[in-house]
Amino acid sequence: MPHNLLIFLTISVSFTVAATGRLITTTDLVSDGLSSVNELQLCEQTYGFLPCNTTVLGNLFLVLVYGYLMFLAATFLSSGSELMLEILGPGIVGGLFLPILGALPDAMLILVSGLSGSPETAQDQVSVGMGLLAGSTVMLLTIIWGACIIIGKCDIQDSIAIDNQDTKGFNLAGSGVTTDIWTSYSAMIMAVSVLPFIVVQFPQIFHSTSGRHLAVLIGLIVSVSLLIAYCVYQVYQPNIQKRRIAFAKHKHVRSGILRYLKTNSLGRLTNDQNQLDRDVLYKLFNSVDLNKDGHLSLVELRALVVGMQLNAINLNEDDAIDKVMKEFDTSGDEEVDFQEFVTGIGNWLEEARRTKIRSPIAGPDYIHDYHEETKRQHYLLGDEGGDDEDNGVHDARRTTAKAVLLLLLGTLVAAVFADPLVDAVDGFSTATSIPSFFISFIALPLATNSSESVSAIIFASRKKRRSASLTFSELYGAATMNNILCLSVFLALVYVRGLTWDFSSEVLVIVIVCVVMGIFGSLRTTFPLWTSFIAFVLYPFSLVLVYVLDYVFGWS
Repeated sequence: MPHNLLIFLTISVSFTVAATGRLITTTDLVSDGLSSVNELQLCEQTYGFLPCNTTVLGNLFLVLVYGYLMFLAATFLSSGSELMLEILGPGIVGGLFLPILGALPDAMLILVSGLSGSPETAQDQVSVGMGLLAGSTVMLLTIIWGACIIIGKCDIQDSIAIDNQDTKGFNLAGSGVTTDIWTSYSAMIMAVSVLPFIVVQFPQIFHSTSGRHLAVLIGLIVSVSLLIAYCVYQVYQPNIQKRRIAFAKHKHVRSGILRYLKTNSLGRLTNDQNQLDRDVLYKLFNSVDLNKDGHLSLVELRALVVGMQLNAINLNEDDAIDKVMKEFDTSGDEEVDFQEFVTGIGNWLEEARRTKIRSPIAGPDYIHDYHEETKRQHYLLGDEGGDDEDNGVHDARRTTAKAVLLLLLGTLVAAVFADPLVDAVDGFSTATSIPSFFISFIALPLATNSSESVSAIIFASRKKRRSASLTFSELYGAATMNNILCLSVFLALVYVRGLTWDFSSEVLVIVIVCVVMGIFGSLRTTFPLWTSFIAFVLYPFSLVLVYVLDYVFGWS
């Protein structure tokens, strides 16, 4: 109800400017003999009844009103998406529908910017769509990204941020955030998603005037292909993540058994020639073989695993024991004899030696280092055994109805008010002589990206690795959808309507920001406070770069 009331009030206030911006028809005009009737027409009302204006303040007011309505649309879509995720869970909903719905307001604005009027008019207004596309991506990866580092910072110890511990203040190197490895993959995918921009720029790169239309078509095909691939990845990513976590747990159990056996053998699993010490291993085998029958059963392996007390991970003991048995029991009799035990331990020790240790405390004790590294790998995969889990939806039918209503309302508001917002931006640009690109670059993302921005900042404020991972995954995902879904809409408009692709400086800005932040995010999982300033600097750098390239070097 409050949101509906806000919509009603906003629309009502909008109509108060209708009188000053009404469409003047040919019957209203009196020619002075010097100017034609068309020259005297002030502005054109969107849909024939929504208000328009020709003054600076009037258009600014309209931009604020329609921008606020797009903000409401984004909020409705975000709320409805979250409810659908609660009901249906990840997979198709989380991987296919949510990314598309999140990018819907941007896609609507881009679509209407290229559908308006004649091709000449569309060519003029399509810069609003490009400004929104560039501004949305740049704002998410610079201002919002940097703000989330500052808001979510925790104390860094051993290259990892400690949850809910923030005692170092604004220590540039000693405080920051840590994300899981899946967030690094999201950053990598985002960097790759700029490929369609590069494809469509090939004619300009080689200073060719021919083949531009074909380049747009090829870029569209590449963009749509990446969109499909990204959605498929998002659908199957939860299953991939579960398998990776299960493998990491098994490696940690291996390393835990090695460490446990090494401790009980007083550190002598191998002799001076670095070969397995069979006498020591035989004593360890007998210590595990409780009934002294010369074989290790599932019950005896369970006692070994339980005795290790691997409390650092959310371990399913039955699954862990079954996997250990399968690795040791080469004969398939569901028991482990001494020779199988020696062979299995030897294989594990060889893997521990080969593993590249990245732990900052790595030393000569490679078994200890291997154990710490497997624990670190499991930690970075983000398995927290149910923290922050919801208890389920209590009233599924009512929640479903509310989700559908919010999604429909958000889609309707975005579809209806996207066109008048583009017209208002174009009118404000004309009235102020400020290029529409810069207006849409700075102002429109504040409306269309509000839900992602607020959600990211709220998650970051929880000061946990899991919430930080959600925060930056959402930012990288939103930028990726801009680069493939919104660009697909944009390229389709350019190709179908025969418009000219002349956005070299804007494309360069998007590519620079996405590649820099994508590589930055994929190469590390811990981001100290100083990294936020790199992100902040990229925003004014982007604006200055576009201005210099377009108005000093004449790229556009």
